[in-house]
Amino acid sequence: MNTPDFSQLKAIYINCTLKKSPEKSHTRMLMDVSANIMEKEGVAVEHLRFIDHDVASGVQPDMTKHGWDKDAWVDISKKVMDADILIIGTPIWLGEKSSQTQLLIERLYALSGLTNEKGQYKFYGKVGGTIITGNEDGIKHCAMGILYSLQHVGYSIPPQADAGWIGEAGPGPSYGDDGKVGLDNDFTQRNTTFMTYNIMHLAHLLKTNNGYSAYGNSTEQWSKGNKWAFENPEYR
Repeated sequence: MNTPDFSQLKAIYINCTLKKSPEKSHTRMLMDVSANIMEKEGVAVEHLRFIDHDVASGVQPDMTKHGWDKDAWVDISKKVMDADILIIGTPIWLGEKSSQTQLLIERLYALSGLTNEKGQYKFYGKVGGTIITGNEDGIKHCAMGILYSLQHVGYSIPPQADAGWIGEAGPGPSYGDDGKVGLDNDFTQRNTTFMTYNIMHLAHLLKTNNGYSAYGNSTEQWSKGNKWAFENPEYR
């Protein structure tokens, strides 16, 4: 079995907890399990806690041009664009991803119309995944929304691109409490590991091949009138 070289990859883990630093984040603890695997495999990893930054609401790249005094997204987006991999971490509240996660998704959407040097949408060739924690059901529900949003703006999603841990339904201990809660859960250990490697494999494949071919998916070529094999039925 050949061991892939992941050392050329960069990953950013964005934690969408509702807790500002330095308050303990259970979501970060599970994200660290994945990030530690990447670091051991040579991936350059960066962590960012979204709520610690003054990110404006909106769907434009820079909301200071639309009435906001500050918008930390301008600088954060550069880190996101520089990374080959984006992992979004979120707790579950009322069965849904956190409000910070939704804010992040909206700001990613603000960049989805930008294009790369091949005329493709800017996120083409980048890989996404999600890690979810909580005290109630909803891992798959939250993952569906997050992963759909990522692929919609242009990220590639590999098999089994989500992992998570939830305790008993209702109030109770969260992942990592007392230094042991959830850490012995084999299902979570396995899914987190498989997710991490699947993401690295796909990111490695895309980076090695310079992303996707622009044949059939370049907005620049479409605007120039190149429609490839497309034929409008009304003109047949």
